[in-house]
Amino acid sequence: MGEVIAEVLPLALGIAASPFPIIPVILLLFTPRPLAASGAFLAGWVLGIATATAVFIGLANLVRAFDEPPAWASWARIVLGLGLLVWGVREWVGRHDSDEAPAWMQSIEGATPAKAVRLALLLSVANPKIVLLAAAAGLAIGAAELSSAGTLGAAAVFTGLAATTVALPVLLYALLGARMLTPLASARDWLVANNAAVMAVVVLVIGALLVARGVSGL
Repeated sequence: MGEVIAEVLPLALGIAASPFPIIPVILLLFTPRPLAASGAFLAGWVLGIATATAVFIGLANLVRAFDEPPAWASWARIVLGLGLLVWGVREWVGRHDSDEAPAWMQSIEGATPAKAVRLALLLSVANPKIVLLAAAAGLAIGAAELSSAGTLGAAAVFTGLAATTVALPVLLYALLGARMLTPLASARDWLVANNAAVMAVVVLVIGALLVARGVSGL
């Protein structure tokens, strides 16, 4: 299991480093019900990542049942890695195309917990970058031939690590209250201004690692 955790760790860190979930969870701390809304967003984010990962674990188990040799796993890593590299290049090239925050960011003010959950699910299971990273992790876990407990444990570790940066602002606000709003607002402003560049770098690094891992396994 340790080898699997080592393989999915960069993928989890890739999701954790994504500005897309961090910005809205900070914005939700400025709504009338900060803890309820941000906590609901965190729950939806965890659910979205866990669901995407579980789907690809199941797919890996299905493929393995018909194709025992592990070559498919290496090719899957290469394909997913190339997809991330292409996406990362597009993000980097277009990072200055618009300085305006996306519409979903502008609609968060006054969001209810129910709306926060829906937004978290949209930003996870409907986000190609997050799905590609979760797919790579799910395929790696599913191809590792772990026990049921080992598979569940690896998926839980991946999901937990991937959600750390969303959980952190919620935890800080719960512990320190409004004192955290000023530094969190500064972090939010920086992420809004640099989210495309940050995500491009993260995706390019993870994509290169996946391609290298896939090629070495052939």
